[in-house]
Amino acid sequence: MVKINLALQGGGAHGAFTWGVLDRLLEEEDIEIAAISGTSAGALNGAALKAGWLKDGRIGARDNLDWLWAQVSRLEDVSVPQWMQAWLPQPAAVSKGIEYSPAYMIGDSLGRMISPYAWGPLYQNPLEKIVDRFDFGRVCAHEGPELFVCATQVRDGKVRIFEGHAITTQSILASACLPTLFQAVEVEDPQTGTMEAFWDGGYTGNPALFPLFAPSLPQDVLIVNINPLERDAVPVMPNEIQNRINEISFNSSLLRELRAIAFVQRLIDAGSVTPGAMKQMRVHMVADDDLMNDLSVATKVVPVPSIIARLKQAGRAAAGGFLAQHKDDLGKRQTADLVKMFG
Repeated sequence: MVKINLALQGGGAHGAFTWGVLDRLLEEEDIEIAAISGTSAGALNGAALKAGWLKDGRIGARDNLDWLWAQVSRLEDVSVPQWMQAWLPQPAAVSKGIEYSPAYMIGDSLGRMISPYAWGPLYQNPLEKIVDRFDFGRVCAHEGPELFVCATQVRDGKVRIFEGHAITTQSILASACLPTLFQAVEVEDPQTGTMEAFWDGGYTGNPALFPLFAPSLPQDVLIVNINPLERDAVPVMPNEIQNRINEISFNSSLLRELRAIAFVQRLIDAGSVTPGAMKQMRVHMVADDDLMNDLSVATKVVPVPSIIARLKQAGRAAAGGFLAQHKDDLGKRQTADLVKMFG
């Protein structure tokens, strides 16, 4: 049995890719998930996995993830039969269709001019009715994978990590609170114990890796990346520019932590630190940048059932490819090339 940590990025409805990755990983009986750090959609996926795991093991975890994404897509079954694949529009076409639709363009423009607070008593966070149905007795339990939820404290702009009984409906909503779409979420600050306003954790940790550095946790961390690190084409249209700004800002905190891990690895390899003084992490990554390059922020905020289904299938395929190539490396050696990434 090899134990790993999971680091799950946020990215709205694109978190269905992570659903697919987790669904495939949970089929591996000899891989145990020791801890999960999640932001936004990653936090929802992590909470659903843990609650299901404690209810009925791997099957329960997969079933609970299926339930979560059925709620997000508002369908009982978002799977797409194989014979239908050729008849569905390509993800890029769906994404462009949404981006350039009058309804989306009007809504996006209004979102830049009108505060979410303008709704007054009519305001409601659409995720709340889903998150409220989580089994928090299991989500917050000491048993099962440790769970860390990341959010950004609005007043000081610093990262906060919610764990144990501090994980509630409100802290998960805080982790997924895009400030142009949702009102800041008021929740007890885990550092100070006072009520504070929080925004999406992606600004400060997408996801936060440092909770996984605890000595009691394994060295291997598998990052599920759903925001493309690279795009070949330079964005020229306003929506393309805004989309790339979103991706860069939501990757910056992850890249900062990965750079720190790479620095520590160089120190340890050079013998510059006392053995055991610093934890040497082994980083692995699962992504599908080709698919994500075909999508945009439009398919993050508009949950299209066909795209969600494609994302799940892509996640399963990406995880399957990773396992075929690198499963034997888990617990032994790093597979992410941090030297190339930061060279």
